[in-house]
Amino acid sequence: MQRSLRAKLIIQSLRTSGKLTVDQLARLTGASAVTIRRDLAVLEAHGALRRVPGGATRAVRSEEEIPYSLRLTDDVARKAALARAACTLIEDSDTVIIDNGTTCHAAAVELVGRPITAVCLSLHSAMVLGSSPGPRVNIPGGPLVQDTLAMMSGPAIDYLRGVSADVLLLGACAVSPRRGLLADHPEDAALKAAAIESSTRRVLLATAEKLSHASSFRFGAVEDLTHLVTTDDAPDTILGPFRDAGVEVLTV
Repeated sequence: MQRSLRAKLIIQSLRTSGKLTVDQLARLTGASAVTIRRDLAVLEAHGALRRVPGGATRAVRSEEEIPYSLRLTDDVARKAALARAACTLIEDSDTVIIDNGTTCHAAAVELVGRPITAVCLSLHSAMVLGSSPGPRVNIPGGPLVQDTLAMMSGPAIDYLRGVSADVLLLGACAVSPRRGLLADHPEDAALKAAAIESSTRRVLLATAEKLSHASSFRFGAVEDLTHLVTTDDAPDTILGPFRDAGVEVLTV
């Protein structure tokens, strides 16, 4: 299990149980006790939980999230590979909506210097693309989400409704042919739905793990995608329904 998914499971379990021991978390995640202790130290440093002797408790704040900086440094090679493959679908002069999230941030890095018009749904991606000549960078505006610097408010959604994009580089917290495209938060789901409506080619970047996970808020169906870019460890039993739905699947 990759570190960001393990961290998410730890935080979600602490939300439910309040307190868990290192041994309980090791059994839950399949990781060693040494790995769990290291995870707890990192998550505590980011304010996502509080360590206690022998384990951890949930943080004092009400909505613990995996810090963006931690997710940004996790699984870097696979995210970069997904980004490179997805960006081959983009032509110079295209208008491209770049979703928030760390995999789409990797795509923004890949697009530095390209002569495109970018609509960035996170300031992290906007700052990457705006740091060099080439892209014309736009942001929707409205309030920012702390840490992720994403824009998910009503003004951002209204802005997207006025955009006509050639390509959407899309992230998701989970996806399945039966349940569709899923996000953890309703505001994020509403933003992604608006981005889908405003785009011609809709490219989902997702590791194989996300194709078997679940989340709470639906923002589209598999049929809304034109392309799925995923890792080559995704089994054909999972990818088959995407292909049957007319989605072009690229594995890296």
